[in-house]
Amino acid sequence: MSDVLLGIAPIGWTNDDLPELGGTNTFEQCISEMALAGFSGSEIGNKYPKDPVALNKALKLRNLTICNAWFSTYFTTKSLDEVENAFIKHRDFLYAVGARVIGVSEQGNSIQGNLYLSIFDNKPIFSDSEWEKVAKGLNRLAQLAEEKGMTLGYHHHMGTGVESFKEIQELMNRTNRNVYLLFDTGHAYFAGIDPIKLLKTYIERINHVHLKDVRKDILEKVKREQLSFLSAVKNGVFTVPGDGNIEFKPIFEVLKENNYVGWYVVEAEQDPSIANPFEYALKARSYIKETAQI
Repeated sequence: MSDVLLGIAPIGWTNDDLPELGGTNTFEQCISEMALAGFSGSEIGNKYPKDPVALNKALKLRNLTICNAWFSTYFTTKSLDEVENAFIKHRDFLYAVGARVIGVSEQGNSIQGNLYLSIFDNKPIFSDSEWEKVAKGLNRLAQLAEEKGMTLGYHHHMGTGVESFKEIQELMNRTNRNVYLLFDTGHAYFAGIDPIKLLKTYIERINHVHLKDVRKDILEKVKREQLSFLSAVKNGVFTVPGDGNIEFKPIFEVLKENNYVGWYVVEAEQDPSIANPFEYALKARSYIKETAQI
């Protein structure tokens, strides 16, 4: 497993979509605790310096590197040129801070950031013309990523037009093979997808892995009470690997058997006032060491 690197996302410390969660936690606290917990990489949060020199200096002091950062596309609601221009700036910043993967998600008409709409009842459904726009746009962004020696990974996500297994299939079928899949265990489970089935189907096109566990009892509450995605997060639907109901050992085995090369990133958004982020980072690191032998 020497070709696998282990990172963690800052979303357990400070939440970009719910700024009140971890609002007092600083950037320095976040990356220091990541390093202390035994991680070597980080994704980017809203408190991270926007200047590559400043960010690289802070990371180097802690022997960390940036592995990826979220980029929202709006192919269904904005022009390709507008999205492309924003992407180029994002790409160049990520390249300057050491990342070689760019995770993207189509956010046109997404409800993931709406605190009041039920996550299971109001998601966008792409028309054929919208699928064409998304596929064309992603193919273009993948080309732009390759120009810098980077790869594009599509993040399937609750509350968006690419959530279900069928929708992921549609996306993969419509796009070129250099549009990869960012495999997220938590979003797969949340959407009712067998993570192993998804993994085995697209193993050759997976370029980044998010390790997120799900508390099944909270998920049932979300369904029963018709809660929004952000309400689900605040209620604790997500947690770190080994603390929920997903079986990670077979996931690690499939990745290992297929010689996956890249990052495993713990990404488990919770309320840090309830789930201490350093404690849960340590818990995740210990579980991955035990279960995946890395």
